[in-house]
Amino acid sequence: MTADMHIINRRAIEALRSGVPNRYAVEALGCQQPTIQERFLAQLRATNEGLSSEEQSTGLLVVGDFGTGKSHLLEHLNHIALDQNFVCSKLVISKETPLHDPVKLYRSAASVAVAPMKCGSAFTELAWKLDTNAEAFARLEGWVTSMGARLNSRFAASLLLFKKGDEEMVQRMISFWSGEPLGGGDVRRDLRACGERPYRIEKARVKDLAIQRFLFAPRLMIAAGYAGWVLFIDEVELIGRYSPLQRAKSYVELARLFGRLGEQQFPGLTTVFAIMSNFEAEVLEEKNDLEDLPAKVRDKGLDELAKHAQVGMRILRKEKVGLSAPDADTISRTRDEVRAIYAQAYGWEPQKYEEERTLASTVMREHVRTWINEWDLKRLYPEYSPATEVHQLTSGYAEDADLEGASGDGSEHPAPT
Repeated sequence: MTADMHIINRRAIEALRSGVPNRYAVEALGCQQPTIQERFLAQLRATNEGLSSEEQSTGLLVVGDFGTGKSHLLEHLNHIALDQNFVCSKLVISKETPLHDPVKLYRSAASVAVAPMKCGSAFTELAWKLDTNAEAFARLEGWVTSMGARLNSRFAASLLLFKKGDEEMVQRMISFWSGEPLGGGDVRRDLRACGERPYRIEKARVKDLAIQRFLFAPRLMIAAGYAGWVLFIDEVELIGRYSPLQRAKSYVELARLFGRLGEQQFPGLTTVFAIMSNFEAEVLEEKNDLEDLPAKVRDKGLDELAKHAQVGMRILRKEKVGLSAPDADTISRTRDEVRAIYAQAYGWEPQKYEEERTLASTVMREHVRTWINEWDLKRLYPEYSPATEVHQLTSGYAEDADLEGASGDGSEHPAPT
């Protein structure tokens, strides 16, 4: 075995031990969710087909308990999407990436985006692949023009400046596509420098520009030769700890990215969300978001927000897909696969001993961590007979203002004329 394979197997074992899957662990073990995989492949096909009709393919919502393999599944689907020539972004809902804030959500998605067979910033990579003289770029320009008021004039200007500007201008346009501000005065100055007639750049709220970027970016990726954009969004259950208003906004963003807000479609983009299975019972029902939240939001005069939040909550109730629990054969097969990886990682063959029993659990993470920890002890202390106790950890949904982050829905204003 080469040194590289030794390192790869060690990385796979350490990822499995920590419960945070990486590509090495996923490549080694694959995925035991064939139904979800087939549905995801159909989702990718629908993303391609939806471009002609300006429709976004419906997202996928995966539910499961802690340790049942949601993150492993997302990593596996990410590999599939990259193989299908999609740009991919893997996000985890957190203080830095709150679901209720499309500004931060977009910036996070852009910053972690990965292009197939590339490393580094996907937006920089796709900029290198854009051919401003090609028909694909001309179609992109025509599409932006056809969008009219749905896209701020900054987007049309950014394509013109990308095509005609110097290196510094090009970098500013890439930054704008990645979520950074672009002042109207700066646009007009750059247009003059390129010999173009400056034109009016409309005022725009940062939130509105973020939503428009979700519309624009997949088309930009397609013009660069990619199939589209896939967002994988994990730990969505953290929105249950937001305040009522921010939960309502989160439900809206889930519905929007799922492709369910009527005319607010993002053709070329598709999403996969992962959430804990107890969210519906403890937040939608126990906190009574289904009935109380829309009324609270309407009391603030936010009728449209309440209406759209209800769409998001219906998705969480009616359109979730559960992970199938591993059966005894799957657990046994996985143990043999992990044993082989462990042997290659440490140069030590774990023996099948009597105490290597099957836990009374359907949570794969509990099995995997038990095997690895017990093999560690047997490798280091051959006379020791390890025994593992499993205790369940529960997470609550008490509100935590620190998770919400600061709002990013301010305004971007053009400089005075």
